[in-house]
Amino acid sequence: MSDFDGLDLQSVEDELDTDEDGAGAGRVVLGALDGTTPPEEWVEAVGSGSVLVLDVEGDLNELAAGFARQVKEAGGELMHFRGFLVVTPPEVDIDATRLD
Repeated sequence: MSDFDGLDLQSVEDELDTDEDGAGAGRVVLGALDGTTPPEEWVEAVGSGSVLVLDVEGDLNELAAGFARQVKEAGGELMHFRGFLVVTPPEVDIDATRLD
């Protein structure tokens, strides 16, 4: 048990706390891209580290126009896959190598 004497559980808890900067980190948000959600909400979700999987209900180019450029400029990725738009933050890559 002496191995745990120096363990600072409060520091570990503080690192894992996602209420502030990393609020969306590690989250996958499922939604519908139908024009009812303001583009700023999608940008905010991706900016907080969430991955979006959005069911495209209409013209993809028109529906994503309000946020796609901002996501790309911030280093995120977007990929249309089987009727869904997958949007990732900068630290998450989309690996499409198995689609070949």
